Parts: sequence; structure tokens; C-alpha cells
Amino acid sequence: MAEQIFHDHSSDLSYKAKWYAGRVAVYGILIFWTVVCLFPIYWTVTTSFKLAPNVMQGHMIPLVDFWPAWKGWDSLGLSPRLAGQESTVREEFLKRFTNSAITSVSASVLAVVLGSLAAYGLSRFRYKFGFMRNPDISFFFLSQLILPPVVLALPFLVLYRSLDLLDTRIGLILLYTLTVLPIVIWIMRDQFQSIPVELEEAALVDGLSIWQAFLTIVMPIALPGMVAAFILSLVLTWNEYFFAALLTSTDAKTLPVMVASQTGSQGINWWAMAALSTAAIVPLIIIGVVLERFIIKGMAAGAVK
Repeated sequence: MAEQIFHDHSSDLSYKAKWYAGRVAVYGILIFWTVVCLFPIYWTVTTSFKLAPNVMQGHMIPLVDFWPAWKGWDSLGLSPRLAGQESTVREEFLKRFTNSAITSVSASVLAVVLGSLAAYGLSRFRYKFGFMRNPDISFFFLSQLILPPVVLALPFLVLYRSLDLLDTRIGLILLYTLTVLPIVIWIMRDQFQSIPVELEEAALVDGLSIWQAFLTIVMPIALPGMVAAFILSLVLTWNEYFFAALLTSTDAKTLPVMVASQTGSQGINWWAMAALSTAAIVPLIIIGVVLERFIIKGMAAGAVK
């Protein structure tokens, strides 16, 4: 009897040891991957407070390897020392920031609206264009992402020159909408397909039109997908560099172009580039944190589906 109790106790200790070892391994991998993912942001933020010798010598830990300075932020006119003074560099940064905000937000909203309507049609109706059916049409939209941007450079340059859209915000908004529209359509198509058609049929029986059923029944349930599509579109358009550098020169130039221009006769101004990059990613972090609540709330509310 005593041997049986001892054996059971040993088995229980062995099971707990394996369980704790598994948990430690899982959390260890997650912590390691978190460090890997966040290290570029950490490096960028800390570099914005370094001097040239600190950057070249690879100093990493503030207050240990180096003493933080505001040189990177001084170069943008955003340091506390220059807060009350006029700064042409700060005005330039605010102008580029405004351009990025207007173009990326407008393009993302427009892409979500158009993409949601197209995805709803593909998920609820049957279309036929020659040999193409709904799956073929959906793949056609996605196939537009296969083309590398450099292939489209000359056609868009010629087209925008003829339409007088070079160096304009509206030109970037239209182009960015086209670039992220395929992704939005695929995300929203899957979202709409997961919503039972019976909900809309019941709404139609109650006297609602198709548009009323879409706006009052379907869209609130599909809101998490719309928010996710908006965030993804916003990130892609906010960070886009190639077309912004190609199609703009002065008036509509965006932040990524300004970041890439932080070079001089002495080489790359790493502290200025890091400060500018930090200022550029902060809005995305804030938007992601704020809208994440709506995503989680929408997913929990949509669990009844």
C-alpha cells in the first residue's frame, strides 16, 4: 500500500515537473520572439537620443552605455529646447506628417468602403464575366499584388503627368486605394462569408431593403474585419515609399521620403533618421492600441455567429 502511494506521488510530481517545464519553454520562446520583434523599435527610439560616437560604437543601454541627448530631435526642431522657437525643419516635418496622415487615412477609408461593397457582392451574389466566376474574380483582385511596383512606375508616371496629378495628395490617395483594395476585398469576403445568410433573409422578410439589411444587420457584425482591414491598409499606405518618391517632389512628399533623405556629405545622420522614424511610428502604435479594443469587442460579440 505504501509503495503504491509513493508511486502515485512520484507520478504526480513527474507530471507537474513536465507541465512546468512545458510552460517555461513556451513562455521562454514567446519572450524571445517578443524581444526579437521589439528590438528594431527599441534600437530606433534609443538611437534618436544618441550622439555620433554612441551610434558608431554600438552603445545600446541608456544611462549605462551612453547618456541620452536630444541631438536627433534638435535636427527636427522637436526637442524641448526648441519647443518655443520657430523652426523651418519642424514646419517641414509637420507638412510631411500631414501629407502622410491625409493620404493614408483617406486611402484606407476609401479602400475599406469600396472593398467591403465589392466583397459583400462576391459573397452574396453570383457573377459571370465570360469564363470568370466569383472565385476567378476574387483571385483576379488578389493577383494584382503579384506585379512589382517598378513595373507600374512608368505607366503611372505618364498617366499622372497627363492628368496633372503629379505631386498631389489626391493622386497618392487614388493610387494607395488601388494598391490596398485587393487585400481589403479578400479580408472582407471571408468576413461576410462567415455571417449566416439567414440573418439578412429575416431582415428582408421584416420589410428591410438589401441596403438597409447590409447597413443595420451585416455591417455591425462585420465591423471587426473592417477595423482589421483599415489597420492593415493604414500601415501599408503610411509606410509606402516607392510611389511617394516617384510621384511627388515638394507639395505632397510624405514621411517615408523624408526619412530616406536624411543623408548628407558626411554620411547618414542616424540620430536624425531615428528621431524621424520614431515620430512616424508613434501614430501607428497609438491607433493600433486604440482600435484593438474594438477588434476584441467585435470578435467577442460575433461569437454567436
